[in-house]
Amino acid sequence: MKKLLMIGLVVLLSAGVAIAKDYEVSKKAGEFNVVVTIDKNPPVTGDNGVTVSVKDASGKAVAGAKVIVDYSMPAMPGMPPMNYKAEAVEKGDVYKATMNLSMAGPWNIAVKISAGGKSGSLKFTVDAK
Repeated sequence: MKKLLMIGLVVLLSAGVAIAKDYEVSKKAGEFNVVVTIDKNPPVTGDNGVTVSVKDASGKAVAGAKVIVDYSMPAMPGMPPMNYKAEAVEKGDVYKATMNLSMAGPWNIAVKISAGGKSGSLKFTVDAK
């Protein structure tokens, strides 16, 4: 019985790790439905891969969009604000970019999208470890 319980616990923990692998934000950005996925959860100092899925109101992937990922950390005592920008590259039905978070702490993320004469943006905050 103990062995069965341990196996069950290992399976549950493994499933939890698999579910918590990526950091994901789903929001509406103008007329676009957007899902932003960061390949680490929580994001870490250094490189973090970002995948942006952009869909129209009917759920169809939007091709040929310009997708910019702005990420910044506000000023702190003795430190100026940090502002960076990464242009996402279209790869199949998604857009990919890399954010290099230079230090641990709160980062403001803004994803800006423009396609077919329409534009939208979404904002969220992450806490890099």
